[in-house]
Amino acid sequence: MPPARTSSLCASCATALHSQAPSTSHAGLRTFTTTAAHQSAPAQDQPRWKQTPPAMKMAFRLRPRPNQPEWKVNDQQAPLDEMYDSFVGHAGEAAKGQTGVESIKGRDLLPEEVKWLAITHKSFDHGRRGFNDRLAFLGKRIVYLQTSLALLRSPTAAPQVFTTKKERKNENMNIFHHPALAGTENLTAFSKAQVLSPSRLARLAQSYGVDRVVRWKPKKAENLKGSGVETVLAHTVYSIIGALAMQRGGEVAARTARERILQPLGLR
Repeated sequence: MPPARTSSLCASCATALHSQAPSTSHAGLRTFTTTAAHQSAPAQDQPRWKQTPPAMKMAFRLRPRPNQPEWKVNDQQAPLDEMYDSFVGHAGEAAKGQTGVESIKGRDLLPEEVKWLAITHKSFDHGRRGFNDRLAFLGKRIVYLQTSLALLRSPTAAPQVFTTKKERKNENMNIFHHPALAGTENLTAFSKAQVLSPSRLARLAQSYGVDRVVRWKPKKAENLKGSGVETVLAHTVYSIIGALAMQRGGEVAARTARERILQPLGLR
């Protein structure tokens, strides 16, 4: 006969788990099933961004609640629409003539679900209502491309003046020197990182009101900067560009990136 296994739980933990376990009686199962069906019926009428899917909710909480103020996010449509109008601005004119576009305002360029998805970070509600990582990945590629093109058009340093005969001869032998390649010196990882730094994009996002509507959960509510608020806001800026590209095409997204992100940051 094999030896009996010793329990790895202490007596207090075993008592707590036993008290939280649902009853296995027939009546208990019948009551639980009826209650679950009654609660999930009205929730199906609401979109995912409004409520946590019932199937993803746990029966009881495993971790203790954090000892900090409850973090509240915006759930009203009006501030969200105002943010999109401010963010897109006149760049929405590129969507004129497209099917389903009745207005060039930012609020009318995206459907309701996409508008909420684009401003939802994966830290909000443990990602159970969807989050904007994929939209931000696409939007970041678009913004990086427009940044490279803007850097190519940016003025470069004054050409070096060669005085001696030997220096002039060496300059004439440089077969790679061409006016069309003059702006390539600006295309460095350092220049892109300076233009699109999270702190600069965060300040730009705050000027459009993104910080008032973004849905996320900081690690410490009393220390937003230490919780990564700048990275979250920059991530949201990219995701809005990605949402515009998916819904209204690359021209609308590229124009918004040029006029509403790069120009305010000093690139034209």
